[in-house]
Amino acid sequence: MKYELVIGLETHVELSTESKIFCSCGGHAAADEPNDCVCPACCGMPGMLPVMNKRVVELAVTAGLMLNCHINRYTTFDKKNYYYPDLPCAYQITQLNHPICTDGCVTVKTSEGSRDIRIKQIHMEEDAGKLVHEGNSSYVDFNRTSVPLIEIVTQPDFRSAEEVVTYLAKLRSMFRSGGISECQEGAMRCDVNISVRPEGSEEFGVRTEIKNMSSFEAIERAIRYEAQRHMDALEFELEELVQETRRFDEVSGKTFAMRNKETEADYRYFPDANLMPIIIDDEWLEQIKANKPVAVDEKAEDYRAAGIVEKDIATLLSDHKISRLLDDTVALGCDAKTAASWILTDCAGILRKDGKSFDDLVVTPEKLATIIKMVEDGTINRGAGKKVLIAVVEQDVDPVAFCKEQGLDRKVDTAMIDEVIDRVIAENPKAVEDFRGGKAKALQALFGACMRELKGAGDPAMIKEKLEAKLA
Repeated sequence: MKYELVIGLETHVELSTESKIFCSCGGHAAADEPNDCVCPACCGMPGMLPVMNKRVVELAVTAGLMLNCHINRYTTFDKKNYYYPDLPCAYQITQLNHPICTDGCVTVKTSEGSRDIRIKQIHMEEDAGKLVHEGNSSYVDFNRTSVPLIEIVTQPDFRSAEEVVTYLAKLRSMFRSGGISECQEGAMRCDVNISVRPEGSEEFGVRTEIKNMSSFEAIERAIRYEAQRHMDALEFELEELVQETRRFDEVSGKTFAMRNKETEADYRYFPDANLMPIIIDDEWLEQIKANKPVAVDEKAEDYRAAGIVEKDIATLLSDHKISRLLDDTVALGCDAKTAASWILTDCAGILRKDGKSFDDLVVTPEKLATIIKMVEDGTINRGAGKKVLIAVVEQDVDPVAFCKEQGLDRKVDTAMIDEVIDRVIAENPKAVEDFRGGKAKALQALFGACMRELKGAGDPAMIKEKLEAKLA
């Protein structure tokens, strides 16, 4: 018998805010040591009341707009009650009755074609803490407690692991490029709800949920294993399928039962009386819409039109910081393809040499644009431009001042070039003799000496032409 795979996702995304959702503590990334980024409010001390972070609402609405959702103008918070050591209040503040976004849709394209994935809702909530297990002891780190999340809940519209991974990759690109979240490891976690049914059937099979997965590779492996387990159970009656929560073990490549799947009744939801309803009026919504980033698909088309290759487009869309650097540099009058080359080739090479990543890049659009324009107008050549860029990236110098200090910024006149060439020829008689004897490499040695004398200034093609003429 042929079977159909049915999957729905619940994706938790940590938002890029400077403080937590209900207090002024810094976000999770602000912590250096366990429990050094907590306060009485986020670690559950009696009598402390939550205060809503406005930026969380704006990012949640922006995410909803990017996923074509309906934005609910009236939204409230609820308490989800359960006990676990990393949840200091014994409840999580989330949204059940009036989530901020509903009824969205995103299209994914795979080798099997395109499919529309319906978004049931997006809701805001706080994260829990973290348990650290060492030997026979367990420790609780509350730094992550109350870090703001959005949870994107889809309808059960996925039919393959490939569709799931494609969807998650698209979310990551959208949220990174839009400044919603960096979506780094742990900042984007996914619960996979999976069932199998006979092909053509309209009834859903027994559903299991695989919890807290962040690696795309692991998600794909878990789906393939769990789908096969369900099909074997239906086909050969090897085991009885039950609705439950499972975990994926990356070493064995198998899923294992954790507990029976909870229902809404188990969590005893009720409205949070400590938080007032949020009303999103027309003016506020228009402000958020005005700041909405360009859609990933539109930005990709713009980059293609500028002549940027697909591999570089994928890199740009996966990193909000460098795509913003490119866009801002282009806005200052630089060609997009040229600027992309400077960023993805030259800047990347400098960072890689020092064992760094784009997270460590400090060059501003203004400084990068200045370097590019100096090269394009002939003030300095490409090699000198690379030297200036290295100084800017490593020392954050002013590019114009650095050029003057190093003697790179002058357009070398013909008389000076002639003088340097004559001196190099006079000081290197052996190389001159070798060249006239037919050794082509000798010309390169003489040309290199000229360029060193000129400190990279001047047009290399013109200098080489003059050198060859004088040698002839």
